[in-house]
Amino acid sequence: MARGKKVYEQYCLTCHQVDGSGVPHLNPPLIKTTFVLGDKPALVQVILKGMQSSVPIDDEYYSNNMPPHNFLKDQEIADVLTYVRNNFGNKASAVTAAEVKAIRAKN
Repeated sequence: MARGKKVYEQYCLTCHQVDGSGVPHLNPPLIKTTFVLGDKPALVQVILKGMQSSVPIDDEYYSNNMPPHNFLKDQEIADVLTYVRNNFGNKASAVTAAEVKAIRAKN
């Protein structure tokens, strides 16, 4: 969790805020959203490919582009997603480096 927090603070905090609340209509919150708690492959894809379109997350639209973070190592992505999925009031299964590696290989 400490490694994930470090990655979050370096790459995610500016847009998603210290408490994971995001910025209304710009950057989605990471607090108990179906996107964060749901499909791990979709979440990994957002890190790898970024998000360039306005996407509804729990019936709210967010329009700020997120750049790809595919420069992060598989373990860093697993760490930060595990951190996000288990902080900010969230409780979800961990993401492993092996899962990230498999998803990255499909791109």
